[in-house]
Amino acid sequence: MQKKQRRSRSAFAAIGATALAGAMVWGGATSASAVDQDAFADTVTVDAIMARLADLQAIADAPGNDGNRAAGTPGYEASGQYVESVLAEAGYTTSRQYFTVTVQTIVSQAVAIGGETLTPEQAIPMTYTPGTEPITLDAILPAVSTGCSGEWDGIDAANRIAVVSRGVCSFTEKSIAAADAGASALIVYNSEAGPLNGTLGEVTPGTVPTFGIEADRGAALVTAIGAGAVSISVALDESTGPVTTFNVIAETPTGRADNVVMLGSHLDSVPEGPGINDNGSGSATLLEVAVQLAEQGELNNKVRFAWWGAEELGLVGSTHYVEDLVENDPAALDRIATYLNFDMVGSPNYIIGTYDADESSVPADVDIPAGSIETEDVFENYFTSIGQPFVGTSFDGRSDYQAFIDNDIPASGLFTGADDVKTEEEAALFGGVVGETHDQNYHQAGDNLANINEEALGIMSRAIAFATASLANDTVLINGVAAPTPVEAAPAAPAPAAPQPALAATGSADAVPLLAVSSLTLLVGATMVGLRARRRYSSTAPKS
Repeated sequence: MQKKQRRSRSAFAAIGATALAGAMVWGGATSASAVDQDAFADTVTVDAIMARLADLQAIADAPGNDGNRAAGTPGYEASGQYVESVLAEAGYTTSRQYFTVTVQTIVSQAVAIGGETLTPEQAIPMTYTPGTEPITLDAILPAVSTGCSGEWDGIDAANRIAVVSRGVCSFTEKSIAAADAGASALIVYNSEAGPLNGTLGEVTPGTVPTFGIEADRGAALVTAIGAGAVSISVALDESTGPVTTFNVIAETPTGRADNVVMLGSHLDSVPEGPGINDNGSGSATLLEVAVQLAEQGELNNKVRFAWWGAEELGLVGSTHYVEDLVENDPAALDRIATYLNFDMVGSPNYIIGTYDADESSVPADVDIPAGSIETEDVFENYFTSIGQPFVGTSFDGRSDYQAFIDNDIPASGLFTGADDVKTEEEAALFGGVVGETHDQNYHQAGDNLANINEEALGIMSRAIAFATASLANDTVLINGVAAPTPVEAAPAAPAPAAPQPALAATGSADAVPLLAVSSLTLLVGATMVGLRARRRYSSTAPKS
């Protein structure tokens, strides 16, 4: 695919200057549909979000829901009904978009390495792996540790169980490469601390039973294989089949329909746990933002909210949504000004991360649509304005924004970290524990209500609310669509000359409204982004 051309900073500086001039024309008039970004951010509180997360925890804990809210399960259905009921009470009309996804159920498993039996949390079957009858075989290593295509050349792995490291290529490619070398099963060890809970993406012919283990266990296994034969036993009973699940969509009744600001979070958890950080945190925050936005009256731009299904099974819900628009209503896709994604915003050992669209910290492995840099700037300008450090996270399409950027829709979002390990540099900025993952309970049963860091949630929820209000007002720096200029009222009859008190304190019809000043300040800050040294400190990768 040809690299998509990016809009230049100078072009948007010109747009910003035009918008700034337009804002100055407001004078003593106010825009009835403008939202005060700072005041709106105050309405979205941690207490309210935590109450919604408690509701999601209660859903997972309810009888018959098996402690999770995974796609296609009763827990997910209850989660969808909960979101719909809250939105209906706030005055929204919701819709469900149904789709079919392949779901795998693990009936039983057994893994032993060198005589040590591993628990299901220590040896995790990768999603969509094929099953196997019990087998016991010696381990074997590839020529190159990552075991990608071509890295088994010259090695006969027949009647062996392959052992490779995470990295370089996908788990599916590793599994096929091991199978092509003759291996009967595959163990993939993590490249960093923490368990390895991976996916093959979909049911793929030519793969072998594939499990993930921790880095330390993998390193010990590699050393043991170098010293002599190591026996590995694996067994996996699984069932795989289609289920019907859904996205929940809602949008504000007001705002221009040809310039839609879209926000999304995935609602499903993994089967292993309730998914309160991943991604109850994003879903509950989005829900509270929607509820509070309903109280703001007329908007300039329509805001659309999405709670995606089956993200944990390969970004299925968001991909279905975008592909449906591409096929059936491409004009509607073009009317989306930008997409904001929120996936894990309360991690216990958190970072404050923005998707690094401008690649100033982390190279992106995707084509970056024009306007994505400017969308990222909305968050970064906000964090800079309040003195909040932040880091860039990989803009690599590993969450629900992928289908949007694949179709040239600008995107950005926020992220507090998943299974990457906190560095000393990150700890200096955000506190926390060096050497521990950002979320030690990522994709595990421990991702419950106690797993949420309320400080991180507070920082991120305010930023999400601020960005929502800002873009509901205008997207001028993203696509050139400015807020409407209000019609000036007829001049009042001349009043007798008299000393006037401070404008902001009088409430006079001649005073410059605080809201106009706030919007003007935001525009000034945004247009200065190319002139200001931006606070960049570190990088990490978003979750999959």
